[in-house]
Amino acid sequence: MILAYIDPGSGSILFQVLLASVVGGIAVFWTRIKAFFTGRKAKPTSSDHTDAPADDSTKSD
Repeated sequence: MILAYIDPGSGSILFQVLLASVVGGIAVFWTRIKAFFTGRKAKPTSSDHTDAPADDSTKSD
């Protein structure tokens, strides 16, 4: 029989890591979570776009 034991210090650290991961995930995706529950479309942020170069078709060579 194998008995697993986690001392209170290690258990506290594991709990803090789990809690920080959940809170961090909510913070990162807050606008999408909010948009899901309100039924509105989330506004794209600047990190969601790639800046494409302007079309140079008006230049004459």
